[in-house]
Amino acid sequence: MSEFRYLSASTILSNLPWLILAAIVSNALLQKFKPGLSKIPGPQLASVTDLWRFFVTWRRRPELAHQYLHAKYGDAVRLGPNMVSISDLKVVKEIYGFNTAYVKSEFYPVQRTVAQGKSIESLFNTTDNRYHAKLRKAIASTYAVSTVAQFEPLVDSTISTLINELDQRYLDKDGDAGVCDFGTWLHYFAFDVIGELAFTERIGFLERATDVDGVISNLQTIVNYFSVVGQMPWLDKVLMKNPIRMFLSAHGIGQKLSPIPAFAGKRIIQRVSAKKSIEASNSTLPPDILDRFLLLKEKDPEFFDDRLILGLMVGNVFGGADTTAITLRTVFYCLLKEPHTMKALLKELNSAHFSRDDGIVLWKESRELPYLTAVIQESLRLHPAIGLPLERVVPASGLQVGKYFLPAGTIVGASAWVLHQKEDVFGERCGEFRPERWIEVSEQRKSEMNSAMFAFGGGSKECLGKSISYLEMYKLIPTILRRYTLSLADPQKEWKLENAFFVKQTEFYVRLQLRSEGEA
Repeated sequence: MSEFRYLSASTILSNLPWLILAAIVSNALLQKFKPGLSKIPGPQLASVTDLWRFFVTWRRRPELAHQYLHAKYGDAVRLGPNMVSISDLKVVKEIYGFNTAYVKSEFYPVQRTVAQGKSIESLFNTTDNRYHAKLRKAIASTYAVSTVAQFEPLVDSTISTLINELDQRYLDKDGDAGVCDFGTWLHYFAFDVIGELAFTERIGFLERATDVDGVISNLQTIVNYFSVVGQMPWLDKVLMKNPIRMFLSAHGIGQKLSPIPAFAGKRIIQRVSAKKSIEASNSTLPPDILDRFLLLKEKDPEFFDDRLILGLMVGNVFGGADTTAITLRTVFYCLLKEPHTMKALLKELNSAHFSRDDGIVLWKESRELPYLTAVIQESLRLHPAIGLPLERVVPASGLQVGKYFLPAGTIVGASAWVLHQKEDVFGERCGEFRPERWIEVSEQRKSEMNSAMFAFGGGSKECLGKSISYLEMYKLIPTILRRYTLSLADPQKEWKLENAFFVKQTEFYVRLQLRSEGEA
C-alpha cells in the first residue's frame, strides 16, 4: 500500500507541470467560450485573460487601441473575458441613464486612498448606487450653476495671479527665457482654482511655480497605479490593500497620508477648530465648498462623518484639476495648430462687449459667444480628459447590444474617445479640430451632438464639477487671448500624450507677447 501511495505521489509530482498546463488551458477555454460573450469580436488574447487590457493600459495609449477595435468590429468589442466595450449610443444611454440598475465595477475601489486601515469612499469610487444617490442629492446644490456663479470672484483672484506670474516670467522675453511651459502653468492654475473654491485658499502652485508638496506627482503615481491595476482589480488586494498593509495602516505603522488627503485634512481641522462655518464667517467672499459640506455635517452628522468629508474634499482636488487642465491645454494647443480657428475666435472676441476694465472676462458675457462655445465643445470632443471606458456591471435583466445578449455580471463600458469619433453623429473628419462643426449644423443636430458628448460621463453619475470646469474655461480662455499673442515655441514639435485614466499632455511650450488692442 505504501508503495502504491509512493508511486501515486511520484506520478502526480512528475505530471504536475502538465496538470497545471491543463488547468490553465481549461480555464482559458471556459473564458473564451463564456455564454453570451463568445461571439463578440475582439483580440483573441482578450477573450481568455485580462492581461491583454492590463498591458495595453500599461503602455499608456489604450484609447488608440479602443478606437481601432471599434472601427474594425463595430459597436461591441470584447476587451476581456468578462468585459465588453460599447459604442451604440442607445445602449450607452441605457447603461448610464438615470435610475439605472447598473453599478460601478471593481475598477473604482482600486482608486480609493487608504487612511487608518480603511479605504476612503467618495462619490467617484463608490459602487453602491443607493449610497451614491443619497450623497449626490445632498451635495448637488453645491455644484449647481447658480452656486458656481458665486465662486466667480475666487476664480478671478487666481486668474490675476496667473497673469502676474506669466507677465513677470515670460512676457516679451527672447531666447530660452521667453519659453513658457504653458501646459504646466495651466495645470497649476487649475489646481489653485480648486484650492480657492474648496478652501478659499490657493494651494500655492502659481506663486511658487512648483509642484507644491509633490501633490501633482503623487496624483500621477495614483492614476498610474489604479488605471493599470484596475484592469485586474484583484491585484489591488495583493499589492496596496492587502491585509498586512491594512493592519499596519490601522495602527499608524508604515503609512503616511499622501499630500492631498494631508492638505485637505489639515484645512478641515483648522476650519472646525476655528468654528469658521457659514454662519460664523464675516467674510465678504461666498461660502466655499468646505463650508457647505460642514453645514451638511451639522444637519446630518451620522451620514456626513469626518471620513466622508475628507473623501469629498480629496475628490474635489483629484477630479477637478486634471480634467480642466487637460481641456484648457487642448483649446490653446489646437487653436495654435489651426491658425484659422484662432483668427475666427479673436475676431469674435474683438467684436464682443466686455464690461470689466481689468481684462478679466465675466462668465455671463463669454458663455454667450457662439464660436468660443464651439471651440470648447470641439476640444472636449476631440480630446476628452478621461481615456478609459467607465465600467459598469450588467444587472440581472441582462443587456441586448445589437445581435448580442450580455448576461448579468458582464462588465460593460463606454469610452468618450470612441463615442466622440462617430461620424454619423459628429460629421466627417472626426479626427480633426473643427469648431465649425458645432455652428454649421441645425439646432436639432447640435442638440444630438451635445447629447452624445461623454467628456463628463453621463446620467446620474455625470461629473458634478462640470459647471466649475466650464466656469474656468469660459473665463480664462478669452482673458488670456485678449491679453497675449501666443505662439508655439517650436511650431514643428508635437506635444506628448500619456493615458493613465486621464489623457495628459506634456511638452506644450509657447511664447507670450502683449497683444495690441483689436489685434487679430
